[in-house]
Amino acid sequence: QTTQVLAKIDALLKDAGTDKTRMLSVTVWLPNMGDFAKFNTVWDAWVPADATPARACVEARLADPSIKVEIAVIAAIG
Repeated sequence: QTTQVLAKIDALLKDAGTDKTRMLSVTVWLPNMGDFAKFNTVWDAWVPADATPARACVEARLADPSIKVEIAVIAAIG
């Protein structure tokens, strides 16, 4: 699911006229912090090493039990 969410973020950033190198802040919600290492492996491969945003990751019960990750991004435009 992380790969799918990050691909969606790429598309949304493109539609907004920006990209992941312009991310300022990211919040990640995981229903099980035991999945953090797996999430972080995918995240580290996706985010540019020279453009890592401020990031918070918290454990939370998500609206649908089938959802394993939720990500909110704030990015600069222009």
